[in-house]
Amino acid sequence: MTLMDAQVNPFAVLSLIVAPAVLTNASSVLAMSTSNRLARAVDRARLLSKQLEGAGTLDSPEAVRRLHELAATERRSLLLLVALRSFYIALGAFALAALFSLLGAVSVPLRIHASVQVLEVIGVLTGVVAVAALVHGSVMLVRETRIVVRFVQERVASVQARASAHGEQVPARADTHRPTP
Repeated sequence: MTLMDAQVNPFAVLSLIVAPAVLTNASSVLAMSTSNRLARAVDRARLLSKQLEGAGTLDSPEAVRRLHELAATERRSLLLLVALRSFYIALGAFALAALFSLLGAVSVPLRIHASVQVLEVIGVLTGVVAVAALVHGSVMLVRETRIVVRFVQERVASVQARASAHGEQVPARADTHRPTP
């Protein structure tokens, strides 16, 4: 008898099926929000490209700023794409983990012990792959968010410097904490 045997642990079957199902839902929500973030980044890249194409020269400070923002937007898009792939892998792996767990639970009454143990191992391994993909995608989102925050901070500093140069009063920044890149 193993710890995952329903006779030893009555929550075993429930845990093996419900945990992947809940994490599948979490992966779905992350995939949807990441898709939206990717769409916004693509829209921003299109707008910047259009502005740069109409600028004539790329030597102006405004064009240089837009080029810098376009490069940051490209990095964001690539990170979001990697995150999205990871969330899709997590979705598939969590679904597989739930399926293997269900098949294992159904095999117990049939007393096919070898297949139950194999299904347990496969279910756990696919669950581990799913969690790893979920964590990897989340790390990519954190990296993408850092790019966005860094760029917003640069924009705020630039606008405040221009306002100060023109003798305008610049309100104090609400939060002076700057995260490290």
